Amino acid sequence: MFQRSRQGAINIVGGELPLNAENAELLTKTLEECFTDGQPRAVLDLQEVPLIDSHGLETLLDIQESFEQRTGSLKLAAPNPLCGDILAATGIDNHFEIYPEVKTAVASFLQ
Repeated sequence: MFQRSRQGAINIVGGELPLNAENAELLTKTLEECFTDGQPRAVLDLQEVPLIDSHGLETLLDIQESFEQRTGSLKLAAPNPLCGDILAATGIDNHFEIYPEVKTAVASFLQ
């Protein structure tokens, strides 16, 4: 399951499930909840996400596009070493702002 919380005007979404075909819809639905707040701004906390497969990577890009269409922003935070390697090896890291911790990602919206 993925959970959404708020820190001020910023949504924080995190969970412990792998980002794969089985869980992609859950992540999408949770992040789409951010669209009801006007200009969506969110941080996806990857700290507890054990794995991202190709379907999960595609889902991340699709969600980011949805955020951008609404003039919003989706940032990634705290990927574990495996997920960080997957993002880098696939080049997906070039499509997102990625921060070492959630706190830093949230603060980046204020700059």
